[in-house]
Amino acid sequence: MNPYKDLQKDENSIIREFSDSIDPTELKWHRDLKNREIESQNETDWLLQLENKLPVKITNNFIPAKEWHRIIKGTGNLIIKIKEW
Repeated sequence: MNPYKDLQKDENSIIREFSDSIDPTELKWHRDLKNREIESQNETDWLLQLENKLPVKITNNFIPAKEWHRIIKGTGNLIIKIKEW
């Protein structure tokens, strides 16, 4: 089971929501097969951490294909727009 819910999906992007009731241990380090750009759709203090980097605020972030990364839980729900190529 995924730690998120896809709210909208089309050929160019996904709108994804992470609930603030999620257990932070569900947000695991992982890699995606494609490049991704993620953009926060709401004001949030959730963070993105790439391998060997300090966590950064989720605003408009680039994640290279096959790079280890994780989301770090903040307060409130997180809604992001994901574009991949």
